[in-house]
Amino acid sequence: MDPTEGLGQALLGLARNAIAGEFGQPARKVAEHPALHEPGATFVTLTQAGHLRGCIGTLEASRSLAEDVAYNARAAAFRDPRFAPLAAAEWPGTRVEVSLLSATEPLRFGSEAELLAQLRPGEDGLILQWGHHRATFLPQVWETLTEPRQFLMELKRKAGLPQDFWEPGLGVSRYGVAKWREAETPES
Repeated sequence: MDPTEGLGQALLGLARNAIAGEFGQPARKVAEHPALHEPGATFVTLTQAGHLRGCIGTLEASRSLAEDVAYNARAAAFRDPRFAPLAAAEWPGTRVEVSLLSATEPLRFGSEAELLAQLRPGEDGLILQWGHHRATFLPQVWETLTEPRQFLMELKRKAGLPQDFWEPGLGVSRYGVAKWREAETPES
């Protein structure tokens, strides 16, 4: 039996309940799953008509999976600095996606070319860090940034660095995700 069977629906339900609760809507029943009580790191992504509406997450497991997904769902809906807080009128047309992150793996490289050669498009999520600059892209970002050099350049930009930035000591780690997405037209 697949140990993640039922986990995706539970995570989507918890994320939806966390946001709906902020609008005073009653919680729906969510199936219990043993993994919900284990430490986990998630990202919750909200979309409307295929366009990003919010995305917030955790890179390291520091609380239970259930707590993490609920926290990140509320943060994606109401505290993503790129967007105004989600309005109740928008909620019925909002689609929820949950990504469960694997442990990170630091990459070792001596040049940008060596780093680019290690990237696995469509599979790797990346965390880039230099000093106080830090950013991540989920593996789903490969859907729009399909070329490794472009992916890395945009990740540098997101971290507040020039796209051509390169220094020895630049830190890059990768991770994978298991992801679950609601149907195209979720019910409110």
